[in-house]
Amino acid sequence: MSVLVAIPARYASTRYPGKPLVALTGATGESKSLIQRSWEAATQVKGVDRVVVATDDDRIRAAAQAFGAEVVMTSESCGNGTERCAEALENLGGGYDIVVNLQGDAPLTPHWFVEDLVAGLKNDPDAVVATPVLRCDGRALNGFLQDRAQGRVGGTTAVFGHERHALYFSKEVVPYTGRNYADEDETPVFHHVGVYAYRPQALSDYRRWPAGPVETLEGLEQLRFLENRRAILCVEVDARGRQFWELNNPEDVPRIEAMMKEMAMA
Repeated sequence: MSVLVAIPARYASTRYPGKPLVALTGATGESKSLIQRSWEAATQVKGVDRVVVATDDDRIRAAAQAFGAEVVMTSESCGNGTERCAEALENLGGGYDIVVNLQGDAPLTPHWFVEDLVAGLKNDPDAVVATPVLRCDGRALNGFLQDRAQGRVGGTTAVFGHERHALYFSKEVVPYTGRNYADEDETPVFHHVGVYAYRPQALSDYRRWPAGPVETLEGLEQLRFLENRRAILCVEVDARGRQFWELNNPEDVPRIEAMMKEMAMA
């Protein structure tokens, strides 16, 4: 099955304008933009036929082309990354069996997250979308709770059923546990990793549906699939000792840079 990886990137982020061009300094002291680090993460994924940056901004296009990325221009009307991936696929003329949305704010995404995701979608004919989830240890969960207590969104959590089909995603910490965890403890909370694999028909359908009330309230694009009764497979991935964090706020830059240094990422 042919696989396209699209990295949607927009300059006019509500929470963090210009985020794709923010510089992140790695363990060697070298600074690279967020979009370059996300593209480099995508190129490490095995079994991928093509990687493109999908944007509507000339500044991002110029930066991406400067480090060798292929760019697909999309319209400013795209409301989120899923819509941008759908338009990018259309502009490329289709022809792919699976489209991966590797969001441009997750430069720490390990290649095996995406590989496991694609394999999961291939093996579940009832799912039209797949997305990775990572079981939180106490350190990660306590970080989420601290962020929420201080009015920040530290990440998204996922709840799923027996078949691992998603029941809900939230920027709040769900499910409620009612207890405290030490940093090394395993918890029942799953961090939703911002990567998606779609079947092409799912992307085509998504563009036809209006945003529903829950998607609008949470600001989570994947909820549109659930509101239209489409199955999202949650694929539990193994961090293998790697830390993971998305860049959502300016305060996340030093946190991610510290993680990169700790993991010796250049």
